[in-house]
Amino acid sequence: MRVAVVGAPAYFARRRPSSTPDDLAQHSCIQYRRAADGTMFEWQFERNGKSQRISVDGRMIVNDTDLAVRAAVDGLGIAYVAEAVANPFLRSGRLLRVLEDWSPSFEGFYLYYPGHRQVPVALRALIDMLRTAHRSTPGKGLLKNPLAAD
Repeated sequence: MRVAVVGAPAYFARRRPSSTPDDLAQHSCIQYRRAADGTMFEWQFERNGKSQRISVDGRMIVNDTDLAVRAAVDGLGIAYVAEAVANPFLRSGRLLRVLEDWSPSFEGFYLYYPGHRQVPVALRALIDMLRTAHRSTPGKGLLKNPLAAD
């Protein structure tokens, strides 16, 4: 999986697109508050083997990735989301991607569940679907999952 930094064409018509993570200080970023501990999520970037974390500012704070994408589509700022979440909006032109050469990859999410005996049918179906999807995903991640709690 990869991360995508995205904003609406209308937003970038008013502000010059970022070319480095440091440029984000000049932008309104859609911040993400972790529900588990209430901390603000730092945006992680990687390029040429070096990683960088940025604390962003913005007028909007969300705790849901879909809300972050919706706010970006509405032109309220730049969002940091999983590429798969942004792809439909990127394909339709409702979002534009910036900092793509800085975007890290990660292996994906993990599912933890108790025991292997008597797994409920619905959970077994989910596990099998996730395993199938994982096998069909090209490439492995470079970093720890940047969207997971530390």
